[in-house]
Amino acid sequence: MDYCSNFRYDLEVGQAAERLVGEMLANQKIEVKNDLKAVKTGNIFIEYESRGKPSGISRSEAEHYCFVIEDIKLFIPTAKLKELVEPLKGTKADRRGGDNNTSKGVLLKLTSLIPTSK
Repeated sequence: MDYCSNFRYDLEVGQAAERLVGEMLANQKIEVKNDLKAVKTGNIFIEYESRGKPSGISRSEAEHYCFVIEDIKLFIPTAKLKELVEPLKGTKADRRGGDNNTSKGVLLKLTSLIPTSK
């Protein structure tokens, strides 16, 4: 995004973002995950299977995921999260976890949730 010193333009851009978040919170299903280890590890665990059956991201009906990491809330469309998770299945990022290690998931770097220019 280019720098702009036009207050009216900045206000319009800010209000558009406010509307987007307001609509998302009011009208969409959001899966909320509180990852207590993310600050220490720099990763979040995305479950996709439990006890041999699809679970977590594989079964979610949410339009967005919200990761709560201490005081920070990261929102990501579920479809985008699935795009990030799928290629990690079967790699060294694929792990067991959950109760008695009965779940499968991938460790996803927090930095992968932040868009960067290419």
